[in-house]
Amino acid sequence: MSTALDVLAATAILLGALLAMTAAIGIVRFPDTLSRMHAATKPQVIGLVLVLVGAVIRLRGNVDIWMLVLVGLFTLLTAPVIAHTVGRVAYREQRSRDGMGIIGDLDREKEPRPRG
Repeated sequence: MSTALDVLAATAILLGALLAMTAAIGIVRFPDTLSRMHAATKPQVIGLVLVLVGAVIRLRGNVDIWMLVLVGLFTLLTAPVIAHTVGRVAYREQRSRDGMGIIGDLDREKEPRPRG
C-alpha cells in the first residue's frame, strides 16, 4: 500500500511539474498579453495543485499538510482575481493605443454621470 501511494505521489508531482513547465514556456512563447495571461494562470495553478497533492500524499501523517492545503486554497482563490485584473489592464491599454479609449464597456467608469 505504501509503495502504491508513493508512486501516486511521484506521478502527481511529476505531472504538476510538467504543467508548470508548459506554463513557463507559454509565457515566454505567446505573443500577446492575454495569451500569456492564460498560460500563466490555468496550467500553472493546476500544476501547483498537483504538486501539492503529491506532497500531501507523500507527507501523510505530518502536521505540515495543513500548510500545503492553505497554499493550494489561497492560490485557487487569488489566481482568478489576478488574471481578471491583468486582463482588464491589458484590455484598457489596447483600447487606448487604438484611439478608442472613450468608447468601451470598461471605460464607462471614467465618464461623468448625468445629474438628474
